[in-house]
Amino acid sequence: MGRKTRKVAIVGTGLVGSSCAYAMINQAVCEELMLINRSPENALAQALDLSHCMDFTNSRTKIYAGSYDQCGDMDVIILAVGSNPKNPGSRLDALDSSLEMVKGIIPPIMESGFNGVFVVATNPVDIVTYAVWRLSGLPRQHVLGTGTSIDSSRLKTILSEIFPVEPRSVQGFVLGEHGESQFVAWSHVTIGGKPIRQVIEQNQSRFGLLDLDDIANRTRLAGWEIFKRKGSTHYGIGNALAFITRSVLNDDHRIMAVSAILEGEYGQHRVCVGVPAIISANGVHEVVELNLIAEEQQKFAQSCDLMRSFLESARLVEPEGTPVIHPAQLGQPIPGSTANAEFSS
Repeated sequence: MGRKTRKVAIVGTGLVGSSCAYAMINQAVCEELMLINRSPENALAQALDLSHCMDFTNSRTKIYAGSYDQCGDMDVIILAVGSNPKNPGSRLDALDSSLEMVKGIIPPIMESGFNGVFVVATNPVDIVTYAVWRLSGLPRQHVLGTGTSIDSSRLKTILSEIFPVEPRSVQGFVLGEHGESQFVAWSHVTIGGKPIRQVIEQNQSRFGLLDLDDIANRTRLAGWEIFKRKGSTHYGIGNALAFITRSVLNDDHRIMAVSAILEGEYGQHRVCVGVPAIISANGVHEVVELNLIAEEQQKFAQSCDLMRSFLESARLVEPEGTPVIHPAQLGQPIPGSTANAEFSS
């Protein structure tokens, strides 16, 4: 019996998209990989360059440049379009340009007959993921973003250097916005299965002076530390995209932090933020609701409120008492609203 060919498209072949493609062919994530870019020549050049890796990999991936009308039979479409933030410190300043991009991308993809899973990396990823869901008309489970997956990985790396252990021996999540209002759910961080606060308490001579707030701040700023030195971050997020995509294609049911659209989970509605979720062939199989302590619940609610305010101002969700917004109107100002005004987190 023949095995179904796993097909993935990457929209955007800049540093993030090309890093993702490179990770995917080296990890044999799929059998067929299509690259799409607003410059077809760039997509073609990337595909040719990547195809020359095949002699040095353990499996063969068919990689080629394509277009939106070829997306109908794709299993996963990765969105890696977008520009870098104007001012280091907030990813939210890319909102207007990112929304304009996805409004031009999602309709032709859906017209091709696509019915798979969207994985979004475009910043601000939580808001853009919500916009992709609204524009696509797909079930909310079929649209997810990279969210705080990379932040959670950064946290584990920092902690592995402090304790020291191998990063995968650290378990824990960064929740909320992939941005300034994110926070570490310390009540659920463990080292080898042991709660981190218990590890600190029992090893005062070694870790008694450890400042968890400082570690959370280092985690939040890790991307900017890279950005200010080389102008972008792409290897980590490219690998995160490949990891999430593989989990979808393999129906892994692996738990990781992603941007998921919430409709009741954690008591939140009409918002998309980073939460741990079970990733399966249909995208978000289930959101994992952690039993957060009071302080963490407050931080989570504040992050959700911030994201929801941007969604409402950009007319991606309907403020209370307003008519339901048609997808064609997404991003258009609501009369009397502050849509398209500049915000900072």
